Amino acid sequence: MNRRQKLLILTIIITLILVSTYLAGICISEEAIAVDFTNAKLKPSLHHLFGTDWLGRDLFARTMKGLSISITVGVVASAISAIIAVLIGIASAASSKVIDSIINWVIDLVMGVPHLILIILISFACGRGLKGLLIGIAVTHWTSLARLIRAEVLGLRTEHYIAVSRKLGKSNGFILIHHILPHMIPQFIVGLVLMFPHAILHEASVSFLGYGLSPEQPAIGIILSESMKYLSSGMWWLAFFPGLTLVSIVFLFDRLGDNLKSLIDPYSAQE
Repeated sequence: MNRRQKLLILTIIITLILVSTYLAGICISEEAIAVDFTNAKLKPSLHHLFGTDWLGRDLFARTMKGLSISITVGVVASAISAIIAVLIGIASAASSKVIDSIINWVIDLVMGVPHLILIILISFACGRGLKGLLIGIAVTHWTSLARLIRAEVLGLRTEHYIAVSRKLGKSNGFILIHHILPHMIPQFIVGLVLMFPHAILHEASVSFLGYGLSPEQPAIGIILSESMKYLSSGMWWLAFFPGLTLVSIVFLFDRLGDNLKSLIDPYSAQE
C-alpha cells in the first residue's frame, strides 16, 4: 500500500473508534452511573475498569457518558464556528475594502483575547449551562479558519475561469455558488475537524472551572474538578483515567484532521 492508502485506512479506524466511543456513552443508562455507597472508593479492577468514586458511581461509565457529552458539544460548536468562518471569510474577501478592514479588525480583536477568558465571559452572559457554553465556543473559534477562507477566495478571484464567467455575463451569485463555494468544502471539512480538539479542551476547561455544564452532568471537566478534592487521599484513579481518555480523544481528532488534510491535498500526501 502507498502512503495515501495507509492514511485512508488509518482515518477509517480513527473514525470508527470515535463513533464507537460516542455511541457507548449514549447507550449507557442512568442506572449505570447511579450512586451506590456499597461500592464507594473502589480501585480499578475487572469489575470496575476505572474504579469508583466517593459515591460508589462507576467511573468508566461516567467517563464514557462524559465523553459523549463532550463530543456532542465539540461537534456542534465546531460546526457552527466553521460555518461562521466560511461566511465571514467570503464576505471579507468579496466585499469592499472598508468592510474587509472592519472584519479583519474584528478577527484581530477576537484573537487578541485569550479563548478561555472570552468563553467564560460569553458563557456567563448567556446564562451558563450547555447553551452558554455552545455559544461561547462557537463565537471564539472561527477566526483562523476565516482568515484561511479569505485568502483562498482572494486567490480564486484572480483565476482565469472566474474572469471568463464574468465576461459571459454570470452574476456574482452564480460565481459564488458554482465556482467559489465548491473550493471551500475541503477547507471547511478540515477546519471543522481540526477545530474540534480546541473546542473539547475548552469545554472541559470551562466546566472544570465551574462556568460550563451543570455539576450534575457527567462531563469530563466536572469529573476532573470533583476529583481534585480526593487526590490527596490517594484516589489517583479519579483524575488519571478521565484525563487520559480526554487527551486520547483529542489526539485522535487531531490525527483525523491531519489525515483528512493529507488525503484532500495530494501534494502533502506525497511528501
